[in-house]
Amino acid sequence: MSSLQLSLVALLISWAVFSSCSAENILYTNDALYGGQSLTWGNYRLTMQTDCNLVLYDGGNAVWSSGTYNQGSGCYAKMQSDGNLVVYGGYNNALWATNTEREQGNYICVLQRDRNVVIYGPALWASGTNRVGTPGVVISAANSTQTAAATTESKSPSIAMVTN
Repeated sequence: MSSLQLSLVALLISWAVFSSCSAENILYTNDALYGGQSLTWGNYRLTMQTDCNLVLYDGGNAVWSSGTYNQGSGCYAKMQSDGNLVVYGGYNNALWATNTEREQGNYICVLQRDRNVVIYGPALWASGTNRVGTPGVVISAANSTQTAAATTESKSPSIAMVTN
């Protein structure tokens, strides 16, 4: 089997594992966070507050928000199939968006273990709140843990996938 064929097989296996797992730190395409619901990773929490503000907390400290405080009621944050994360108010009125619209597909919004909130599908938007020197995303399913750590090379930044 050639290395290309092995790579394709590994990619298909990874896709099967990742597509069937669920995590408390991932918002999948067409899923939403409603008032009081959160994505969590350790002490980090991305919360759709009942006051319509989407807020990222580190412990009890707010480190980022959508700035939509008291702009509606019945608000929710939805990960759309066009790659855009949108905070909607009553009557489905868009209050805030990442403005990352792309072609229709499967996207995920991930609260990473470095505190950064990132939309993947490929990565389209990040909150910019990650801490320097921490690993990126970790996805666990069954008895397998996958870690994706960002690496930066002079001309081509990449994502390295590590299997534990």
